[in-house]
Amino acid sequence: MIATSPRRRALKVSSIALGLALALSAPAMAADLVISNWDGYMAPDAMAAFKTATGVSGEVVVHATNEEIMGKLIAAGGKGYDVVFVSSPFAEVLNKLGLTEPMDHAKIPNLANLYPEATKLPHDVGNSFSVPYTWGTTGLCYRSDLVKTAPTSWSDLLAPSDALKGKTTMLATDRWLLAAGQLDKGFSVNETDPAKMAEVKDLLISAKKTLLAYDDTTFYSKLVSGEALMVQAWDGWCNYGIAEKPEIKYVIPKEGSDLWVDTMVVMKASEHKDDAFKFINFMLDAKNHAWAAQNIDYKVPNKPAMESLPADFLAKFPNMAMPVADLVKFEQLRDVGEAQRDYSKIVSEIKAAQ
Repeated sequence: MIATSPRRRALKVSSIALGLALALSAPAMAADLVISNWDGYMAPDAMAAFKTATGVSGEVVVHATNEEIMGKLIAAGGKGYDVVFVSSPFAEVLNKLGLTEPMDHAKIPNLANLYPEATKLPHDVGNSFSVPYTWGTTGLCYRSDLVKTAPTSWSDLLAPSDALKGKTTMLATDRWLLAAGQLDKGFSVNETDPAKMAEVKDLLISAKKTLLAYDDTTFYSKLVSGEALMVQAWDGWCNYGIAEKPEIKYVIPKEGSDLWVDTMVVMKASEHKDDAFKFINFMLDAKNHAWAAQNIDYKVPNKPAMESLPADFLAKFPNMAMPVADLVKFEQLRDVGEAQRDYSKIVSEIKAAQ
């Protein structure tokens, strides 16, 4: 895959409970783990809590996009990083390149906290080289107080009513932009047939004429201000808008969604693999993972963590309460191999079209 954008945000709170990390015993040796993650995607004091629990020190290096960290990892053969957060298709690519270390399940006992469905995700059945950190859907986020008819279809975005023209946005990154067209057409979100992808291109070029913008980072703010009335959105980012304006709603169109998954991988070039596994185990602690759900507003694939979320939080953000069985029905974005070149070319043509 290919493109993820910085679909993260600043933290809502500044602290994680240090007592959450007691699942690990403190080792005698300290190490300097290097973690690469998106900004605001883990507790700001997570590394301090990790050191308290394990004696292992570490630092977090922020990357803005999957593409950014992938470029660094591929250029350096994975050297310089121990644990990296990437979306699942990118984890697949890293594994195919031989850059990922097999997960040592004996050293990650908190894998037992994962929903059974999270151990069978198509990109990595059995979590052999990756561990899911967050997961969710992509749908339509809209102002229920300003949109006359609630959207039900991707066509409501791609061929909007006159009242919505110039008031809609779509995600800019390749895979999610194309997925809207693929889903509307009834195609796979991993479709590679040239004739079908030509149809998708034509549809998205037509839709472009009605858009306010392609926007991966500020679309929920546009909804809050009323500059936009309907946007293509990741569920968690729609929650950011809902937090500020309850009239904002999220819906998965009748044609469906993709299942996106952000993962943690250990680099084969890591010189601190045991400590890297301890870090992943730390993040899978139920209370630590619950922190992520409550502060970045994304669902996490951790059963006790999700079951610990307060009822009022789930009531405020209904998409957080989506049953796992329903979530995993959607098709996961996968590495499309050589077809990615075609995807990138199509997206370039869409964005260049007048």
